[in-house]
Amino acid sequence: MTQGLLGNNVVVHIGILVHDIDKVSQAYADFFGIEKPEASWTGPLEEAETNYNGEPTPARAKLAFMKMGSIQIELIEPDEHPSTWRSHLEEHGEGPHHIALVIEGMKEKITLLESKGFPLQQKGEYPGGRYAYMDTFKELKIVVELLENDKK
Repeated sequence: MTQGLLGNNVVVHIGILVHDIDKVSQAYADFFGIEKPEASWTGPLEEAETNYNGEPTPARAKLAFMKMGSIQIELIEPDEHPSTWRSHLEEHGEGPHHIALVIEGMKEKITLLESKGFPLQQKGEYPGGRYAYMDTFKELKIVVELLENDKK
């Protein structure tokens, strides 16, 4: 069985863009009978090294994760700075933004996907790893996020 372009086809989370993370987090908690997740901000530019469409950006987002069986749902409330989150929210409104997969070899995977016509939209660092959003929206109707965790 093939694992596709990325060597992995297991989605670990679905990212959903929202205007009000506290309100939507509470709605999920009430609907699914789970504890309301704590939201936290992504790191500042100096930490996250966020790059959007080839340019550094101070963009940050408030995130809340909910474990839903074998997958997580990530709620994302972006700040006002240029980012894939802000752009997508303004263009498409609230709702699904991306599916995320854990990969190895971030630089190689970005190069491979770009060669297949899926350009890099945004990348950055998080404690213990890095992420990259690839523009797969035209073909897949959703963005693909690559996650690479540091080896322990």
